[in-house]
Amino acid sequence: MTEPTPVTSSPLRSFLNTFNYLLRGRLHFPQDRQDQELTMADGQTLAIFRQARVDPAPDQPQNPQATLIVRFQVARLTARQNELFSLLPMPFFIGLPGFRSKLWTVNRQTGISQGIYQWDTVQDAENYAKSFAMDFMTRRSVPGSVSWQIIPQTSMSPTPFSRA
Repeated sequence: MTEPTPVTSSPLRSFLNTFNYLLRGRLHFPQDRQDQELTMADGQTLAIFRQARVDPAPDQPQNPQATLIVRFQVARLTARQNELFSLLPMPFFIGLPGFRSKLWTVNRQTGISQGIYQWDTVQDAENYAKSFAMDFMTRRSVPGSVSWQIIPQTSMSPTPFSRA
């Protein structure tokens, strides 16, 4: 197993890393899953409205080792307003150590939002759960609505990113 990436919780450093990925052609925004619906284990159905993916560096594992699912209800914004607003914080977490990909999903009827992230290691996912990015998300959400879980990946386990 790969050693965990060192913790970096600086928004500026993360922003600069994201910019570097963009300049080097490692950051991608695939459109092929746009509006695809996902039904989660609890029966909640959400539509994908955005995807971001960072190509692994040579020293990173080829396949992510952890999936982090974060669900929340945004305060003071409609689901559509949040889809647009969610562009603003994006460069501040994509550059965090170990980030590999994210699906932005929403239930437009209930306004429930969910992020499905993939990370190099479980430690990277745990670091995100304790980061400035998660704090920001919690502050802009309905109190008590934020929940998250980390799912370790093995070569045998499916990921939320695989097609059914």
